[in-house]
Amino acid sequence: MSRRIPLVTIVTAALLAVQIHAQTKQEEDIVAAAQRTQTPQSVLRMAQEIRKQVLTLPQYGVFDDIRFQIKDYTVTLKGEASRPTLKSSAESVVKRIEGVEKVINQIKVLPLSPNDDRIRARVYAAIYYHPTLSRYNPGRGMPVYLTPARVAGGITNDPPVGFHPIHIIVNNGNVTLTGIVDSAMDQQIAGIQANSVSGVFSVENEIQIADSGKK
Repeated sequence: MSRRIPLVTIVTAALLAVQIHAQTKQEEDIVAAAQRTQTPQSVLRMAQEIRKQVLTLPQYGVFDDIRFQIKDYTVTLKGEASRPTLKSSAESVVKRIEGVEKVINQIKVLPLSPNDDRIRARVYAAIYYHPTLSRYNPGRGMPVYLTPARVAGGITNDPPVGFHPIHIIVNNGNVTLTGIVDSAMDQQIAGIQANSVSGVFSVENEIQIADSGKK
């Protein structure tokens, strides 16, 4: 005569096995998460490389502003691109950086607008041709001359090359200035110059000051 095992015993054993498995899985997840935790040094190295790769893209220029965040080996790209190719190019180079496992591309491609194109050219001239701000131009006081033909052909597709510390973002007539300047006075002048341009609806001055102690 076979001995029957009470059903309650079977259920209890099954539940115990599930609990043990769940606990083991949870412990494994905790260990795995601890092993994957990024150190401040690794985050800094990754950030420096991302910045380098994005800034050296041929498509990246004075009319673009790309920012990023790093969390758990995932990089989120943000900001605005005046040309669609910049969005895909930025994602492509960041994906190849050591340590990056995932890229979330939230870069906004600005609308193609002849009016915005003209505003970019005018705001660029108003800022970088100004006697006080011209030293920020890659020509170091000798701003890139925008010929009428160049402006007519579309400055967005043929932007001034070189490092420009003040970036000009134009979206449907609204201008946002980003970047870094030496003083509060330079920041204010840039905003005033952008506001003086015909056709500009609004100006958001987000330029930062390199040394807040300077006036």
